[in-house]
Amino acid sequence: MAARLAEKYKKEIMPALLKEYAYSNPMQAPKITKVVLNVGLGEAVSNIKLLDSVQNELTQIAGQKAVQTRAKKAIAGFKLRKGLPIGCKVTLRGERMYEFLDRLISVALPRIRDFRGVSDRSFDGRGNYNFGIKEQFIFPEINYDKVEIVHGMDITVCTTARTNAEAKSLLGRLGVPFRK
Repeated sequence: MAARLAEKYKKEIMPALLKEYAYSNPMQAPKITKVVLNVGLGEAVSNIKLLDSVQNELTQIAGQKAVQTRAKKAIAGFKLRKGLPIGCKVTLRGERMYEFLDRLISVALPRIRDFRGVSDRSFDGRGNYNFGIKEQFIFPEINYDKVEIVHGMDITVCTTARTNAEAKSLLGRLGVPFRK
């Protein structure tokens, strides 16, 4: 069975975008290509076991195994050597991407305290959207008792949109709650 958000995109959002931007071909309509979840953990330099628990939590949130990211170069001020694991990430595509976005928009974001919407200034100029979350507890998959460290994460939504306006229109129609 296809994801609810994927069905909504095909039936409602894509025709609306075709009409709004006067595209002649349906392949010109912007769509989401991937979603990347990234957790950078500076404390992992001194305690590697924290990284394993963060990796397990990210795997639970995404529904796909997270991979550890390693330092690209040494920085003496941070006691960091080249090749040390310092974070983890997951790249979601296809059905898992739509399922994650659906859970993020309809369940996780409304659980943030004093939530007024996400910023509409976080587009990169090429149609990709980035935002951060301060704590992982907004996801219902996380068990409070098993959490070793409270951490945030960066979420990047990559689209085929050429401009920020097209990407904002796409994400707004998908249900991303932008700040007024």
